[in-house]
Amino acid sequence: MKKEQVVNCQFSVWYPIFKKHTIKSDHNSQQPHTNITTSDAEEDVQWSDDETTTTVTAPEFPEFTSQVLEAINALGGRVFPKLNWSAPRDANWIALNSSLQCHSLSDIFLLFKSSDFITHDLTQPFLQCSDQDSPDPVINYELVLRKWSELIPVGEFRCFVKENKLIAISQRDYTQYYQHILKQEEQICQAIQEFFNQHIQYNFLDEDFVFDVYRDSQGRVWLIDVNPFGEVTDSLLFSWEELKSGGEITQQQEGPAFRYTTSEVTVQPSPCLSYRIPRDFVDISTGEDAYKLMDFLKLKKSQQDDSDEEENTPQ
Repeated sequence: MKKEQVVNCQFSVWYPIFKKHTIKSDHNSQQPHTNITTSDAEEDVQWSDDETTTTVTAPEFPEFTSQVLEAINALGGRVFPKLNWSAPRDANWIALNSSLQCHSLSDIFLLFKSSDFITHDLTQPFLQCSDQDSPDPVINYELVLRKWSELIPVGEFRCFVKENKLIAISQRDYTQYYQHILKQEEQICQAIQEFFNQHIQYNFLDEDFVFDVYRDSQGRVWLIDVNPFGEVTDSLLFSWEELKSGGEITQQQEGPAFRYTTSEVTVQPSPCLSYRIPRDFVDISTGEDAYKLMDFLKLKKSQQDDSDEEENTPQ
């Protein structure tokens, strides 16, 4: 995966190409992106008499705020927000309605500030690229607002393209079992293949890429997103090793390999659930940060010693 491929998967690059086949969106708002994670604006600090407290006035962006509200209203008053690549799917737990549906700029900022996916877009968009020695392309960050649509998870699929050939399709919400997919496997695969042949193939800037689609209740297929062909993109029910080999997946069949959860026995918890846990807890439980684990064990030992001393103290 090259840096150029990541750049080509920005929303503002692919949306004009496939505008007729995706959800209505607005991506012209130029936001003060540095304020999504931290504010570089000058603080209005007022010292109290005892010089122990400060009053900090939040920075304001009236023109930008007006543009965002205007765009939200134009899209029906409810929007799905994202940046150039990612949506804050890992942060829906912090919203009052546990949804990515936003009605105001404050709703959007709350999700963005709580999302590791958004932080990745802002700080390390080229982290897993193979051409690390080349300079990073200049990125103009954009706030993307998409018209809110009630997408049923059973209709979402991820498609993998190698050398302009659709080689694999995976159920997007692979943690759940949907009997509907089992019953309509052939129709689903055929509809996605036809959509790819008619609207996607040879129209994108790269020959290797990943795209997400939604098949509605009438059987029509819509483009939802485009992602780089590489480890930065979740391979779902496939492995990147087999996807990169290409031919091995499709050698036993004419069309793309289609994988989905086939029974309730294989149902799993959503991967996004881990983002609801404080990062320190995750590091300790997985052993990823040895120092945090050592500190935790020392704390538990200290608590145990204190408890033993209290038990041994005469009453």
